Amino acid sequence: MTPFLDSAFWLTVFAIIALLMFSAFFSGSETALTASSRAKLRSRADKGDRGAERALAVTEDSERLIGAILLGNNVVNILSASLATALLTKVFGDSGVALATLGMTALVLVFSEVLPKTYAITLPETVASRVARPIQILTYLLAPVVSVVRAIVRGLLWLLGVRTDADQHMFSIQEEIAGALAIGASEGTMQKEDRDRLLGALDLGNRTVDEIMRHRSQIEMIDLEDAPDAILSAVLASPHTRLPLYKGERENVVGVIHAKDLLRAVEKALRSGDGTLQAVSAMDVLKVAMKPYFIPETTPLDEQMREFLKRRTHFALVVDEYGDLRGLLTLEDILEEIVGEITDEFDPKAEKQLRRTETGDYLVEGAMTIRDLNRETDWSLPDDEANTVAGLVIHEAQTIPNEGQVFSFHGFRFEVVSRKDNRLTRLKIRPLIRDDSANK
Repeated sequence: MTPFLDSAFWLTVFAIIALLMFSAFFSGSETALTASSRAKLRSRADKGDRGAERALAVTEDSERLIGAILLGNNVVNILSASLATALLTKVFGDSGVALATLGMTALVLVFSEVLPKTYAITLPETVASRVARPIQILTYLLAPVVSVVRAIVRGLLWLLGVRTDADQHMFSIQEEIAGALAIGASEGTMQKEDRDRLLGALDLGNRTVDEIMRHRSQIEMIDLEDAPDAILSAVLASPHTRLPLYKGERENVVGVIHAKDLLRAVEKALRSGDGTLQAVSAMDVLKVAMKPYFIPETTPLDEQMREFLKRRTHFALVVDEYGDLRGLLTLEDILEEIVGEITDEFDPKAEKQLRRTETGDYLVEGAMTIRDLNRETDWSLPDDEANTVAGLVIHEAQTIPNEGQVFSFHGFRFEVVSRKDNRLTRLKIRPLIRDDSANK
């Protein structure tokens, strides 16, 4: 009987084919389980898909999952290559080694790697739901071996100074969502405004009150020692409904006056008196005012928003670690970080903080926050050391520049257009690599 009619020959061929199919299964499973969206799997599981529920469970320990799949995949690939080498050596002699190497490389590449991975990446959640059960069993069976391999790997990484966390997922949910939004915006499937709103909501926990508060130099305040009728005139002339009251010096805030509360007190004084402004002069404004609400400047924005809602108040005064007044924060300020600038008919009309010139430069108000500038222009200027554009220039220059001075850093050219006292009020910024995004 010739070697081709030998039963051992055909058994070996069938064994190689079966091993290649197992290799394809492992490769496709790895791609599907790592590429599938946990949010989509959770949605499927909530609708009663048991496969999706198993996929969520099996991907909880990603290190153990990958270890089991790679172990199984390498075993079947090495075994199939060994069988092919033995088979072709028996038929073709010494040249069978080269033929087995070329043939198995082609077969593994096409049928065990590219084909299953392409299919899995096309329908990741569907494939993940289907393979979750056998992979779960495999992971359980190979757990002792994977644990030993894991211990060896962690020991080697520890010697190299790398510390691993067993409970750490490959990607955080926040990073996954942010990445999906960035891809959607770049591909045109999502509007930039929608992306900015969603990213703004996601980022509230990473930002603190001092980054968005109104600085104390910009706070409109009322002197409690002024006459009541003067206080009434100041409140009516202000575009704000809530104004801090101070006594003696601006740091000594003793209350917050609400325009409605003041007008109610004025009406009561007029009705109980002779109906003239003389009746208002005896009014105690401090009794009408609310108790001031102070918050630390390091409070995260999401925590402060929850506190505003819990207290049913929209207004807080920001203090530093020494108790000194730093600024003012409202619920509207936090909401603006999500939805953008909120204005009404009482807001004073101010010049836009960002304007592009005909030459392609950007005229920027120094008080504009770096975050707002990045959102408007899709730039990536760092905001670790400074909150405003002027603060960034001062930090990089290590001095307070004069008008006309020019600096280049972070891939941009900064020119000081105007300065008032120690404040940089306006700057001109130009990307060193021409930015055409605003023309799109």
